This record gives sequence, C-alpha cells and structure tokens, in this order.
Amino acid sequence: MASLLINECFHSIQGESTRAGLPCLFIRLRGCHLRCTYCDTSYAFNEGDRRSIDDLMAWVRSHATTLVQITGGEPLLQAPVHELMTALADDGRTVLLETSGACDISPCDERVIRIVDFKTPGSGEVDRNDWGNVAHLKQTDEVKFVLCDRADYKWARDRIAEHDLASRCGCVLLSPVHAQPGDDHIKGASELDPAAVSAWMLEDALPARLQLQMHKFIWSPQTRGV
Repeated sequence: MASLLINECFHSIQGESTRAGLPCLFIRLRGCHLRCTYCDTSYAFNEGDRRSIDDLMAWVRSHATTLVQITGGEPLLQAPVHELMTALADDGRTVLLETSGACDISPCDERVIRIVDFKTPGSGEVDRNDWGNVAHLKQTDEVKFVLCDRADYKWARDRIAEHDLASRCGCVLLSPVHAQPGDDHIKGASELDPAAVSAWMLEDALPARLQLQMHKFIWSPQTRGV
C-alpha cells in the first residue's frame, strides 16, 4: 500500500490562488529541499508521520468539500503523490498542487491544476528554478512569484515577458511577502507594501494578478491548520 510522509491535513478557507475564499481540504506533505528566506512553513521540513493513500482518501471523503490542495514542503519530492492526486481526481475532486519551480511538473495527472511558485532572487533559491517547466504549463495552471522587494518585482516582470507566462498559463500571481507583528521568526521577513506593488503593476500594465494571503488576515500568521 503506497504511503506518504504527511505533515498535516486540515479543512479551511483557501487563502491563495484564483480560488481564494473557497472552502478547501489541505494535505501538506513533509519535507522540502529549498530554504527560502521567507518560508512560513518550516515546521513541515521534519514534522509529520507516514500515512497511507487509502487513509488520506478516507479523510477526504469524510468531507463534502470538493476542492483539495496538495502542498508542502515540496510535495513532488515524494513520487507516490502522483498516485494520490490521480485518486483524488478519479474521485471527482478538483485537485490543486502547490509546488516550487524547482521540480518537474510534467509527470502530474493532466487533471491536476499546478500552481508553480518560481523563486525570486529575494528567496535565496532563484538558481533552483527549472524553467523547463514552462513548456508543460496548461491554461488551467497558475504561476506565482513571491516578492520581497522592488528588485524581485522587476525580476518577475522580466520573467513574465521572457517566458510569455500570461499566455502559457491561466493566471500569473504576484504575492508580496506578508509580515505582521510576531513574524520575526521568519528569516528575512519584511513586509512589502501591496499598494506599492499595485502601483508598479499599473505603471507597467503587467498581465498579472495581485495576491494577498487571505488566511493571514483572517487568522494570526503563525496559526497552523488554517
């Protein structure tokens, strides 16, 4: 029986992507090979237990919510995640995959909606991006850039143009790093004013969507399971 290292499973409101605000089931896998400066889920690096795919499917089926997000950590580090995503899609669920741009997305079931988080210079992991993933993007997929500063914005703007991302996927998301009092445990966290990002986007007529992490406004940024 296939199994995965799981950090946590929870039922909450989707805080990101074009589906922000919708009820969603989250399955967070354990482990990540990147160490982004602003990471807010470092607890997922090593915490968690092994669970069978049958057990995870039973948990999903105990909820009426049809939207399911597979996240991490980095979920694509565990090969059986593909079996889980296919099982979820076969079960009639809408499956979102939150993944860094550092892993090959091509093996994913065609029904999976990939949200590819290409790493900006401010993340400290920009050299890990696999730009070969661009060729595998579909119109149902989304691309995300987390921005730490103006330099990150300019870099993302140039990558959007270079790879024609607005045409290759369904939506390009710009997500300013979110920091609130008490966030000093996140290395390198310094809030980037969304109003400034909005102004830059308008000035450049950028074909992208501003994304704020809704769940961090509803609950404390340190709250788990939301």
